[in-house]
Amino acid sequence: MDFERARHWMVEAQVRTNDVTDPGIQAAMRRLPRERFAPGLPDLAYADQELEVAPCRFLMRPRDLAKLLQIAGPAPGANALEIAGATGYGAAVLAAAGCKVVTLDPDPALTHAAQAAISACGLADVIAASGDLAAGFPDRAPYDLIVVNGGVEVVPQAWLDQLADGGRLAVIVRAGPAGSARLYTKASDTVAYRTVFDAAPPLAPGLARPKTFTF
Repeated sequence: MDFERARHWMVEAQVRTNDVTDPGIQAAMRRLPRERFAPGLPDLAYADQELEVAPCRFLMRPRDLAKLLQIAGPAPGANALEIAGATGYGAAVLAAAGCKVVTLDPDPALTHAAQAAISACGLADVIAASGDLAAGFPDRAPYDLIVVNGGVEVVPQAWLDQLADGGRLAVIVRAGPAGSARLYTKASDTVAYRTVFDAAPPLAPGLARPKTFTF
């Protein structure tokens, strides 16, 4: 498979056509070998679909990831956190766009795979860590931007607490089969959000709404 050509057409057909105009994101996605972040699935790495990189663990569709990163607004030198990073492709795009990144995942095997793939791409300023997603990663807070690789039904307070003043959280909130991307922005002690686009990726682990019983 001609992966370089596949990367080009992924950006042209899936990213640019969905109003992702950020040149840094486009350039990163053209350059990074997404197949390195899709173990066992290289021929599907550039398809317009979620990629199951471990049981019930996914990389988002390129279109959804690119739009989410664009609303988060990565910039050189920004301090960024990727939640539920899986094999770390989102973190790699952020790093290629000039950010300092922590990618957090609850699965140590995926964390190891992420660090290996990121290192193979020659990217610096990326830490791959394992831990509780809902707790965030306070050791490197506050963050200029936080991005979640997957859907959530709840937005933990810890993520909002770990935003810097002016920081942004980009996350897709699911309600049943539907979902929409929200951009949370922090100003002093106030956090507000706006809805930006529709998407419904699989839920990230541990971020479903607790089950309740009705009588």
